[in-house]
Amino acid sequence: MTEYTNSHERDLHLIVVRADGSQFRHVHPVLESSTGTWSIPWEWADAGSYRVFTDFTPAGADASALTLTSTVHVSGPFTAMTPQPTRTHLVDGFTVSVAGELMAGSSSELTISVARDGEPVRQLEPYLGAFGHLVALREGDLAFLHVHADGDDPAVDETAGPTIVFAADAPTAGRYLLYLDFKVDGAVHTAEFVLDAASSAVPADAGNAPRSGH
Repeated sequence: MTEYTNSHERDLHLIVVRADGSQFRHVHPVLESSTGTWSIPWEWADAGSYRVFTDFTPAGADASALTLTSTVHVSGPFTAMTPQPTRTHLVDGFTVSVAGELMAGSSSELTISVARDGEPVRQLEPYLGAFGHLVALREGDLAFLHVHADGDDPAVDETAGPTIVFAADAPTAGRYLLYLDFKVDGAVHTAEFVLDAASSAVPADAGNAPRSGH
């Protein structure tokens, strides 16, 4: 396949994460149009079992977004991480925090705040068509959640902050791993959170994990 519909400013998103939720990477390979092959230079930093996600929309007016996955095993000794609930992450000099609760079976509002040196960051730059790009995975099977940013798409030279609002749909109760990409001064940073989704009064379909997520 060589023709795609642009989504979040890219034709294809490649997301890789180890089974324990660590080693998250979100990158954008290059398409060789004559063969339909996507490629990117890559180095596995640590051993373990990894899930590889390709998120894309085929060309065509009736095409739907797809997320296809595969598993890669990297040999060598390693100690698996055990994700614990956390709402604040210090990354590259930024303090990033998330407020709001995940509720299984319904849409939940999450507000993420970015600060640096104790001051709110108001220079968030557009990245992939929004002021922040959030990937959310269910612990265990690493199923994608459906997540989208609130508000209109920003202009290329527009800035915002210090908060970004997202709507997230957790299909079941349980623990979820969240990864926020945000851009300041031309550099992209990734903050990570772990949230628990509570059960709702309306039963969720445990087998209905959404196909496409960010």
